[in-house]
Amino acid sequence: MLLLIFAAVMGVPLLVAIFYEGPAARAAGAVISQAAWHQEIRAFSIAIGVSAAAGFVLRVLSRGARAKEITVREGFAVVGIAWAALAAVGALPFYFSGQPGFETYTNCYFESISGLTTTGSSILANIEILPNGLLFWRSFTHWIGGMGIVVLAVAIFPALGIGGYQLYRAEVSGTTKEKLTPRITETAKILWGVYVLFTIVLTLLLLPKMSLFDALCQTFGCLATGGFSTKNLSIAAFNSVYVDVVIMVFTFLAGINFTLHYQALRGNLRSLLQDSQTRFFTGSVLLAIVLVTVSTWLTTPMPKEGRPVTEAVRAEQAKVATLPGALHRSAFEVVTTHSACGFVTADYDLWPNFCRVLLVLLMFMGGCAGSTSGGLKSIRILLLLKMARREIDKMIRPRAVLPVKLAGQAVDESVLQNVGALFILWLMIFAVATIVMTWFVPNIETALSAVACTMGGVGPGLAGVGPMQNFNGVATPGKWILSACMLLGRLEIYSIIMLMFRKTWRR
Repeated sequence: MLLLIFAAVMGVPLLVAIFYEGPAARAAGAVISQAAWHQEIRAFSIAIGVSAAAGFVLRVLSRGARAKEITVREGFAVVGIAWAALAAVGALPFYFSGQPGFETYTNCYFESISGLTTTGSSILANIEILPNGLLFWRSFTHWIGGMGIVVLAVAIFPALGIGGYQLYRAEVSGTTKEKLTPRITETAKILWGVYVLFTIVLTLLLLPKMSLFDALCQTFGCLATGGFSTKNLSIAAFNSVYVDVVIMVFTFLAGINFTLHYQALRGNLRSLLQDSQTRFFTGSVLLAIVLVTVSTWLTTPMPKEGRPVTEAVRAEQAKVATLPGALHRSAFEVVTTHSACGFVTADYDLWPNFCRVLLVLLMFMGGCAGSTSGGLKSIRILLLLKMARREIDKMIRPRAVLPVKLAGQAVDESVLQNVGALFILWLMIFAVATIVMTWFVPNIETALSAVACTMGGVGPGLAGVGPMQNFNGVATPGKWILSACMLLGRLEIYSIIMLMFRKTWRR
């Protein structure tokens, strides 16, 4: 079913290609050649055909299968396998397009999984040479993956005839999965309704400073906290304080639990303002902005050791030479990094090491549970800090009963164990992946930040994969490892780890 849905979804960028680059568009001045346009149409047609055919064949083969209820293991299996499969199909338009950068299927899969997992890491050195259909598809994969292709399927196809809550549980990130209504399909529709509303509002706000096409693509990347842009310089290419502020505000909102947005839109603003996770997330954002602003303002950005002071370095120095300039750039980078978006307006790889390390830590933290953001999620960081505080208190008062509380309520010990176990797994996978990546990249800084930004769903890292670089220089095995990191990070590890145990597949 998901493959059939995906085939229909790919029809949208096909229509965009026809509208912006077809014969009528070329007559009006579109720059794409007829041969390139035909190649693009062919690429999308093949991808749609493959996805539809695969979905149809699997539907026929599974006609005899009936299930009254999807259990936990089926829910996680469907989600884990679906993301990998949809990324494989989503890579086909890139692969058959013949565009520079997409010569190998590895590159195409990397770009596709990066889009669907809303990571935003790219192998492209020159984004602006791509035709509009492919540019739209890159950004549209963000928008689809932002709220979740599986939630979308459950919302639109209740006729599946099977329980959908396990799919929603596997897809929606965080320690809790709030159901706004008794029926999960209605919950999914509500979440997508809020998502679409935000999409429309942000697109309208961006229209005064950019075309409808660019506004839509930046909106997709912003609300999905993905980071794919239509420009090589990302948001910096628009050179507008207005655009920077609007993007920053909506990126911050996208990093907050969408159920709280729904409640706020219904008039219950108190639930948003009093939410412990939202307050912790907001506080960490503000603290990071202050620290990075002061650091960049007082410490002049410098080139890397052994490199000359280039025009790019001088330009970066000028951006943060004044307090307003430092605040502007620092606030944008902190918000987009903490929310796991990855849009950039400055080359933060030239900033002081304090700022660079802090940004990597923000990649780990991510936004709130129930948002489109990646990372460990603020709720888990908050619980880990409370657990650490409790252990210190226990040393002082060994016999005291000290429950960990959140919003005045005691948190179940099983939830705390889950949080602790996930944190340990996260660190173990990060360490192992970083060690392995040192074989495929030139230095430890690149390896560490590449794993951090892909697991955190941020996009750009530091050094060789910094904001003004790309991932094309990573060796082929390294790209597959980072693709796995994206999948693990987006589905929060357990969904994928479960599939590797024999017990999962036993009857």
